[in-house]
Amino acid sequence: MQVYAALTDRLKTQHLAIENILLTTTANRVVIKPEPDKWSIHDNIAHLAKYQPVFSDRISRILLEDEPFFDRYVAELDPEFENYRALDTDILLKQLNEDRKKIYDLITTLDDARLNRTGIHKKYGSLTIVQWTEFFLLHEAHHIFTIFRLAYDSDLPE
Repeated sequence: MQVYAALTDRLKTQHLAIENILLTTTANRVVIKPEPDKWSIHDNIAHLAKYQPVFSDRISRILLEDEPFFDRYVAELDPEFENYRALDTDILLKQLNEDRKKIYDLITTLDDARLNRTGIHKKYGSLTIVQWTEFFLLHEAHHIFTIFRLAYDSDLPE
């Protein structure tokens, strides 16, 4: 399985939508939780920023080990997640951009043999690095959509 243009384009730029959404979003709106047990915009950004190193570590393990197994990532079970939540949104966005460049540079420089190495996801089974990258981007897109909804939801207070 080869890396395809739509995948690399999204890998390079998809996360930039967050900054665009935030351009017209008030600072108060960024931290409002829609419900007590739901994440705010800031929490979603913290999750995305924290998950990128997790994804990078998984790709590194796939490159070094034969079919490593990965459990589902749950932010609330990750003790470092709270450290990310404590950071300012601007710092999280900067970290997101820096880590994304590293991920992009890694994925786009792998040859076909390495792109076809696999890791086992508890729910989705054996995935190549290309499939892991697609999964990563779809997961991120879900959170970007959540950020969009929270930014423009007229039922939430300003």
